[in-house]
Amino acid sequence: MCDAVAGISKAIHFPLLRANRAALLPPPETSGAVDPAVTQANIDSTICRPGYARAARPAYSITGPLKRRMMDAQHPGESMADYELDHLIPVSIGGAPLDKHDLWLQPREGQANAGDKNVLAYVLWRLVCTHQVPLQTAQRDISHDWTRAYQLYATPENIAKYHFQHPEQERE
Repeated sequence: MCDAVAGISKAIHFPLLRANRAALLPPPETSGAVDPAVTQANIDSTICRPGYARAARPAYSITGPLKRRMMDAQHPGESMADYELDHLIPVSIGGAPLDKHDLWLQPREGQANAGDKNVLAYVLWRLVCTHQVPLQTAQRDISHDWTRAYQLYATPENIAKYHFQHPEQERE
């Protein structure tokens, strides 16, 4: 293993996936949803355009109350900080910004957590935008079982190539 990959491997948390993958996946009603305005034919002018995901992502004034309602229903009494309101199919690869079938509360800690899925989302975005993985393939793989997609796409080589780091590790 080259030094660059070895250094990144030490900095990135690779989830140790339990045999019970179902416990790591979103609930069945969160099957994923795509934005029909994003297609393979227009990725260069939509999701691959700098700033697209930031502009398409709903404002906190919308997602904050939504997350609170979901927390009250699914995790009463727990801290909102312990969960990320996550898009199963990330907005960065054409996920539907406010479709209830694409939103779930993902734990920030533990195995296969929100940070790990964010690594996968970034790698998939890069692979789609460099035309190495078709958009629909990336969307299907991450929505079917994001932990398997992580094993397939978030390899040490891809992480090293795209220089991704968790924000908390950038401060170290």
